[in-house]
Amino acid sequence: MDYYIIIPAHNEEAFLEGALNTILSQTLAPKKVILVNDNSTDSTEAIMDKFIEKASFFNKLNTTSSTEHMPGSKVINAFNKGLNLLDDNFDFIVKLDADILLPDNYFETIATTFKLNKNAGVVGGFIYEKNKKGEWKLNHPMNKDHVRGAFKAYSKKCFKSIGGLKNAMGWDTVDELLVQYHGYKIVTLDNLHVKHLRPIGGAYNKKAKLLQGKAMYTMRYGYLITLIASIKMAVKQGKTNAFFDNMNGFKKAKKEKALYLVTPEEGQYIRNLRWKGIKKQIF
Repeated sequence: MDYYIIIPAHNEEAFLEGALNTILSQTLAPKKVILVNDNSTDSTEAIMDKFIEKASFFNKLNTTSSTEHMPGSKVINAFNKGLNLLDDNFDFIVKLDADILLPDNYFETIATTFKLNKNAGVVGGFIYEKNKKGEWKLNHPMNKDHVRGAFKAYSKKCFKSIGGLKNAMGWDTVDELLVQYHGYKIVTLDNLHVKHLRPIGGAYNKKAKLLQGKAMYTMRYGYLITLIASIKMAVKQGKTNAFFDNMNGFKKAKKEKALYLVTPEEGQYIRNLRWKGIKKQIF
């Protein structure tokens, strides 16, 4: 199968070389990799240039955006600029972060999964991070039917059906909700261990603390589901402030009448899906 990879990168000199080496080592090579140098001020671009000389499938795009590492908007803005350079001659497309290490058989396994499961819309493995003892341990949400935004692979039909990726906080939640709305499946593979070199959210700007609540509003969760989801998040993170930040973000978005990311019909489906998941956990 043919696949494209887009890697947005902002000041990733500490991790990028390792990530690109794991792409070079893949048993199924990509058709094309777009390296989006997003306003980097370190040696990110020089690293990209070195890999462009190593393999013809590497391509570079220099772009300028905010220097603030805001979750969602910055990375997807860069992703979409890279997407504009690609044609439709692919079987699946991958949004990849610059701070991860992939097993050598990663994309061969992803391709096989898409081949065997024609209804698969999103496929991916699981994130592992180093603990204080230097051991690689699974770091994943309680719901394992979710592929982390750091390494998402979408079938072409699915990607087109959901309208690509939303340029907003919550893009890697709303995409999977829409994947299911359009009748596709999310497939997670326990045997694919992806090493994540930077703690999740470690580089996010402090201004982003209200954006999770805003995302819940724009996905049409409604007040009660947002309340439950915020409590769950605060408990999981061990941070009481996360609950209040989420709720304040939701209320602020509602007051400002922020634009929704989904249609009323999609919103109703999302709420039904969320309630189904909540009831399943309770009962």
